[in-house]
Amino acid sequence: MAKKVEKKPGFVPENAPPGLFINAQYLKDLSFENPNPLDAYQKNEKPDIKVNVNTAVKKLPDNAFEVTLDIKTDAKQKDGKVAFIAEVSYAGIFTLNKVPPEHEKPLLLIEAPRMLFPFARNVLAETTRDGGYPPLMLNPIDFAALFQKHAEEEKNKKN
Repeated sequence: MAKKVEKKPGFVPENAPPGLFINAQYLKDLSFENPNPLDAYQKNEKPDIKVNVNTAVKKLPDNAFEVTLDIKTDAKQKDGKVAFIAEVSYAGIFTLNKVPPEHEKPLLLIEAPRMLFPFARNVLAETTRDGGYPPLMLNPIDFAALFQKHAEEEKNKKN
């Protein structure tokens, strides 16, 4: 008879190697505003798109963490009219197994968002396509550079 294994937020299989484990992933929030939809069909100009990316980490029981990747986009036509605004929050439950404390932040703020990014990107692409625009295909994001930038900003705030 098979032994029933209870899955908790921080579930890691027995004898698992050290590292980052993804237990679940999900769409946390999605917003799409299309205030001038007819402009998408009447104008052949490509809107100016600004992208803002942020990550957040929330501690859970059993050495688990919820990592959320927030991507906000803002597209404007040349005349200044808003073409669309799209926001997606995509999250995952991650468990750290036998990871030294000094490696926790880089794993949670670089590797975890890197694992979530393709799924958030797909949601954003399908949403903009369904809104009447070409799919917004974001280029890969260098989460290590973002991590370094935030670390520098924190260091400068303390000085």
